Amino acid sequence: MPDFQPAPASLPPGQRVYAIGDVHGCDDKLATLHALVAADLAARPVAAPLLLHLGDYVDRGPDSAGVVARLAAGPPLPGVPVVNLMGNHERTMLDALRGERAAVTDWRISGGREALASWGLDPDADPAGWEAGIPPAHLAFLRGLGLHHRAGGYLFVHAGLRPGLPLEAQSPDDLLRIRHSFLASEADFGAVVVHGHSPTRGPVVKANRIGIDTGAVFGRELTCLVLEADRLAFLQA
Repeated sequence: MPDFQPAPASLPPGQRVYAIGDVHGCDDKLATLHALVAADLAARPVAAPLLLHLGDYVDRGPDSAGVVARLAAGPPLPGVPVVNLMGNHERTMLDALRGERAAVTDWRISGGREALASWGLDPDADPAGWEAGIPPAHLAFLRGLGLHHRAGGYLFVHAGLRPGLPLEAQSPDDLLRIRHSFLASEADFGAVVVHGHSPTRGPVVKANRIGIDTGAVFGRELTCLVLEADRLAFLQA
């Protein structure tokens, strides 16, 4: 059984969320973490489980194509609904594939070279040919990613929120990329924000946010936050 601690918010009875942080091409760690989630569900069944991925599936790590293929194939755990959110790396990838010159440059220097190689593509080739080398199912998955998800007292986003703005006024760029002003804020966002994007050595639990990007691609753990009732725990691969 996971080692639970009090949580800063709660979920309704019968619900449980497994939220996984930034994968960045670490498909082996993702497979291991999915197996840990499946084992926990087998040991502790719940009426309404949800598996949620917080984005940044691609770039830097060895197997972006494998991660996208795994998630594009449908729910990784049979019978468990899944929500997949977009990260800033998916946004940059899609913009680069669309031919935006600045995005092409940004993608190449922020991990896109490794991602392209995982699809068998040459990162130094003409970017106009990249899209044709990526399976249509993978592209459809990436283009269909959401920006946020709400469950109980929690709001799940990739990066965070701009303090002082309601959710409906948040810019997609902030949801995908914000760092300092969000991380430094002690504001009440109307829900406890569960996010990745900003790697730390171990999960961060505060009154207004929970950060679970623990730097898997830098040789550290890939983290899954387990939320149920008024408590939380972590699974790691």
